[in-house]
Amino acid sequence: MGDIFEAFSDEEPTPQRVREDRRRRRRTRSAAVIVAILAVLAGVTFAVLPNVQSWISSNPLGEIFGDEVEDYGEGEEGDPVQITIPQGSTGADMATILASADVVASREAFINAFTADANAGSIQPGTYELPTKISGQRAVTLLKDHAGQRIDMQITIPEGFTRTQVHERVANIMDVPIEDVVAASEDTEAIGLPAEAGGNVEGWYMPQTYMFNPDTPVSEILGDMIAARVAELDGLEVPAEQRQELLIKASILEREVNQADYYPMVARVIENRLVDTASVNGRLQMDSTVLYGVGKSGGIPTRADLDNDNPYNSYLYPGLPPGPIGAPGDDAIRGILNPAEGDWLYFVTVDLYTGETLFAATLEEHNANKLLLDQWLAENPDYGSATAPAQEEAGGDE
Repeated sequence: MGDIFEAFSDEEPTPQRVREDRRRRRRTRSAAVIVAILAVLAGVTFAVLPNVQSWISSNPLGEIFGDEVEDYGEGEEGDPVQITIPQGSTGADMATILASADVVASREAFINAFTADANAGSIQPGTYELPTKISGQRAVTLLKDHAGQRIDMQITIPEGFTRTQVHERVANIMDVPIEDVVAASEDTEAIGLPAEAGGNVEGWYMPQTYMFNPDTPVSEILGDMIAARVAELDGLEVPAEQRQELLIKASILEREVNQADYYPMVARVIENRLVDTASVNGRLQMDSTVLYGVGKSGGIPTRADLDNDNPYNSYLYPGLPPGPIGAPGDDAIRGILNPAEGDWLYFVTVDLYTGETLFAATLEEHNANKLLLDQWLAENPDYGSATAPAQEEAGGDE
């Protein structure tokens, strides 16, 4: 029964019941006190915690505990220095580099500024010229606005570039004589050219974008491009003895194809032609090799080009040319490694705007496809030869 009924009971309460009543009332009072205390604490936390968090975020831990972080003020800056932020550097890594060069007074000064700046993650790896003796916050700002501080030389090598085009680009961007670049390319040991290349750097420069310090030696630049190619082939697990042949085929594929969807199909055409003895007798008959043999990097070969007797003329000589004809990209290499299934020996681009290409197993089929190209050209008389792809067809009428 409850207490209210016990109060009207005629029975005299026993000592044991009195003790139990007292303990029950004490437990009730204790629970009420605990609930009240928790309510007060919750209210204090709700009101105070945001201010505490704000205070901590605006005050370095060193200052909270009485150790002031060493930082330069906004006074006169020191002499500029060059520093390099490697790929994958964290804010702490950057802090170490900057403090070592006396750009900032301490690692903590930069780390605090880096942590407080929501956009600090946009800092890019590279070489920068920064003043010494600046605050951590100014260092973060300058590194973020790298357009005016970064001094790297950017060199982009597109897919299909020949060694001559690579050397010219390096010479122009690094502002060095082309003769120096060519000489560096001939020191195959210094640039790390693999033995299987046979001393020929063609095809071994990996097409991609590189960043170099302005003082980087040319041999190191070329060496990095070759090392990138070796790393790619290692990643694809291509045996050393197969690499040169792979690059030759892929370089032809790179020049012959203007749409990635066609890489595996044209790769099959190359493979089929190399082993064919009935129709083409192992001749590739591809304009890209003819153009390379006469020192051209694009366009449509002339009759004189087709008649020029050189080992790259795949209309005259069966099999692969003696070396690559440019720098193949990743898609071309993978196309050669994974050719499509088919019995094609010919292909022709029948729409020079869209790049639509048709494939054929016989010369008769191929000639019918070529009529479609002739029809397209008749319907598009304003299409100039200067904008035509390097290769419109594979396989002649002979």
